[in-house]
Amino acid sequence: MKRAVFLDRDGVVNHAMVRDGKPYPPANLAELEIPDDVPAALRALRDAGYLLIGVTNQPDVARGTQTRAMVKTIDAALCARLPLDEIRVCYHDDADQCDCRKPAPGLLLQAAQAHGIDLAASFMIGDRWKDIEAGRRAGCRTVHIEGIYAEVWGGAQPNARVRSLREAAQWILQQERSAMKALSELRVKMFADGADKAGMLEMYRNPLIKGFTTNPTLMRKAGVTDYQAFARDILSAIKDRPISFEVLSDEFAEMGRQARLIAQWGNNVYVKIPVTNTRRESAIPLIRELSTAGIKLNVTAMMALEQVRDVSAVLAGGPPAYVSVFAGRIADTGRDPVPLMAAAVELVGMYPNVELIWASPRELLNIFQADAVGCHIITATNDILKKLDLVGKDLHEYSLDTVKMFREDALKVGYSL
Repeated sequence: MKRAVFLDRDGVVNHAMVRDGKPYPPANLAELEIPDDVPAALRALRDAGYLLIGVTNQPDVARGTQTRAMVKTIDAALCARLPLDEIRVCYHDDADQCDCRKPAPGLLLQAAQAHGIDLAASFMIGDRWKDIEAGRRAGCRTVHIEGIYAEVWGGAQPNARVRSLREAAQWILQQERSAMKALSELRVKMFADGADKAGMLEMYRNPLIKGFTTNPTLMRKAGVTDYQAFARDILSAIKDRPISFEVLSDEFAEMGRQARLIAQWGNNVYVKIPVTNTRRESAIPLIRELSTAGIKLNVTAMMALEQVRDVSAVLAGGPPAYVSVFAGRIADTGRDPVPLMAAAVELVGMYPNVELIWASPRELLNIFQADAVGCHIITATNDILKKLDLVGKDLHEYSLDTVKMFREDALKVGYSL
């Protein structure tokens, strides 16, 4: 999903006309003034990958002191001069009943639905309490640009208070850098595990994702019907990061034929071989044969240290290879996978060409656990990797987000007691 910075218009993107301590919008283009720091601040946010969406109350239209046409003219002028994606407007007056007039979150929710925005990873910047409250209700983090208005604060406190849009942008980017720094300093490499093309390409655009894995179960869930066509399509787009594709047969001779075919699909391809077939017969003879032939392997579905020991030994001295231990499934049995994975690291560490994969993680915490024990790689589904934006999130804010989720879901269903 996309991230956005929502911005109030008057007093944030352009100067507000202040009279008797109250802000007013410009009446026409002649009164439209953009602070000097605004263009650079917006460009910095855009360069960081945020959509930039204005959300503004314009009740003067309902009151008859401004025309809708002039509001649209001013908005068009702002979008022409600044890197804004759009400006959404509530034209209602205080007396009107609507869900879009801030502090209601309607404008933000509408934009999120239209653009596929992750509100929890987004921000709202405003100069009045109604802006901050709208952002809070939508589930965004909020930044208040302190002004000179004579108004009583009527909502939740913001996550940050600043004096300009430039400072607001700096604060937002600092939050991102802090989280990215924590993640970029991890030694473990993160691989995306999936078979949905759009999801894989989304993860490919993330520099933190260093490789990809997939399997027949994931492809079935994604609706893939032609295995080879799917693989070649993905490889045409992802050429510079390792991707693992699995053999399909339960017979070792046929596994070997399929492995040689898959290996020809690209230099970045690793062939996934299960550690046994369905009859409990060991795949080690085939693994030895394929490794000796120079095929890069990802030996998968391992859960016991004896498997790691034996497989690593036959891969020794061959081409680059992975041994994939399903730590998440180990945890499903009530066992703590951390000590086992730490022991697996020691076993694999004897062979420089072999890397250990922490497979089937159940939560984001597993990434940090894998890093702590020295695991080389962790594979995770998009659902888990999309939680990377939560790294370092304030726990009080996360608690509040949870309470709001419960409340909003109860309202949507219409529960009553």
